[in-house]
Amino acid sequence: MGGKLSREKGKRGERQWRDMLRDHGFGKSFRSQQFSGKSPDGSSADVQCPELPAIHWEVKNVERLNIWDAIKQALFDKAAGKIPVVAHTKNNYGWLCTLPAEDFLNILRRSDLVECVQDKQDKETK
Repeated sequence: MGGKLSREKGKRGERQWRDMLRDHGFGKSFRSQQFSGKSPDGSSADVQCPELPAIHWEVKNVERLNIWDAIKQALFDKAAGKIPVVAHTKNNYGWLCTLPAEDFLNILRRSDLVECVQDKQDKETK
């Protein structure tokens, strides 16, 4: 895909990801102003979501994604303390999110998905 068409597809993907966040209750999400370099907060996220301030969103809408290069870009572009997440899709597919495993496990640890093993055993014996 040529340069201009590729940029347009990228912008379209950013708008679609922004809309996905909004549809899932993150109504303040917006497509970032694109800077040549990093913004004043030290990041250059493609989409920003004030309700999820710890996430740095790198958005990719390409047919052949090199996920390692995308993660590398997200790690480079993110501000200190932010979690780099690559939201990616391609034609006729849904969205996926990729992030470093340590960050994913830390998110799980803080979620309501974790059950205490002792609590579960207590429930089973009642």
